[in-house]
Amino acid sequence: MLGGHTRRLALAAAFSGTVLLAGCAGAGGGNADGGGEGGEDGGSISVIMVNNPQMVDLENLTEEHFTAETGIEVNFTVLPENDVRDRITQEFSSQAGQYDVASISNYEVPFYSQNGWLAPLDEYLEGDEEFNQDDILPAMESSLTGEDGSVYAEPFYGESSFLMYRKDVFEQAGLTMPENPTWQQVADLAARVDNVQPGMRGICLRGQPGWGQVFAPLTTVVNTFGGTWFEEDWTAKVNSPEFTEATQFYVDLVRAHGEAGAPQAGFTECLNNMTQGNVAMWYDATSAAGSLEAEGSPVAGKIGYVAAPVVETDASGWLYTWAWGIQEASQNKEDAWEFISWASSQGYEELVGEQLGWAKVPSGKRSSTYENEQYQQAAAPFYEATRDAILTADPQSPGVQPRPAPGIQFVAIPEFAAMATQVSQLVSSAIAGQTSVPDALAQGQQIAQEQVTEVYQE
Repeated sequence: MLGGHTRRLALAAAFSGTVLLAGCAGAGGGNADGGGEGGEDGGSISVIMVNNPQMVDLENLTEEHFTAETGIEVNFTVLPENDVRDRITQEFSSQAGQYDVASISNYEVPFYSQNGWLAPLDEYLEGDEEFNQDDILPAMESSLTGEDGSVYAEPFYGESSFLMYRKDVFEQAGLTMPENPTWQQVADLAARVDNVQPGMRGICLRGQPGWGQVFAPLTTVVNTFGGTWFEEDWTAKVNSPEFTEATQFYVDLVRAHGEAGAPQAGFTECLNNMTQGNVAMWYDATSAAGSLEAEGSPVAGKIGYVAAPVVETDASGWLYTWAWGIQEASQNKEDAWEFISWASSQGYEELVGEQLGWAKVPSGKRSSTYENEQYQQAAAPFYEATRDAILTADPQSPGVQPRPAPGIQFVAIPEFAAMATQVSQLVSSAIAGQTSVPDALAQGQQIAQEQVTEVYQE
């Protein structure tokens, strides 16, 4: 392994060079110990965040509620996902101190914390019983905890993955969806519901290149088939029998019974296909349910939700969260924590529910959300399945063998973004019929060895 200082430089260089390849899924006085002019005395912080709708809602509510209550002014910088990742990495790796708080994900937290870029939050949590850290869903807390056991970020909202299916179509075909299906059962069902309604395909699965596109669902399939990107000693396993079997299964399924234009289909395209009645099933993010059940959706009330399909593991849903972290170089840590403890609180969720409607609550992070009767009513078709998917997600041990780094649908190292994007292009070509799965993964194995194994085993 690389030495401490050299390792930090390598991580910073690797990550800043790859963030633009990522995809789905964005001042004031005081001292370094957090003794700024915060709280009742006022002060100011700078927050940089992704431009997702939930963050825009937060920005619109901050002045009237947070600033009015605390006196702390919040200066927002709001950017698209790829741009915000690039800016945050440059800022935090240099510890420039321009931004106090940033929206980061559970992909970045492990190596950001290892590099000393994030301030641990334990001391603030110990003195803030009202925040109620015990209410944070265990999988979310675990994914935002560093190797040293300290919490480094607090979730704003989170998601897992599950299988969505048309209940009416299954009833028409005389089929029953198991509550905990296997992938083999899903493949059989996809074949049987193909064209039950004219032009309707059996299933939608992402095929679009990108580490956050095709490899978000596909990596969970690899995990449950017994495969892994890397063994515990960083030996690449991209062309292993298990990785190959999982990828061949996925490619065969989407080619035989998947959506039209699968090599270019990502989350948005599959959402449109499901909403428009072009597919009978869809395996993807739990966050999709809110759109499918939204007022005016032609499939609202027609969708069933069950656990992510498995093979060798008990669960296989992924885990993702946009969360708030404090830059270690911030001179306003106390005020920064005041903001985070408000933005990630149960009280903020209730504020959104009252002001904007319970369907817009940034959910997926607190147990209390799923116990709230108003939220249960707004999210009745899917809230239990979403909660269960998040609770069973295990970013520390998502497969059948020990892993060298945390992550379910990704490997939490900076090099993963570029490496997996390159391999995804090969897999997408296999879905398009332009290459075979063995040939694609043979090239993927070489990429993984050169970009990760040789670096981490040095």
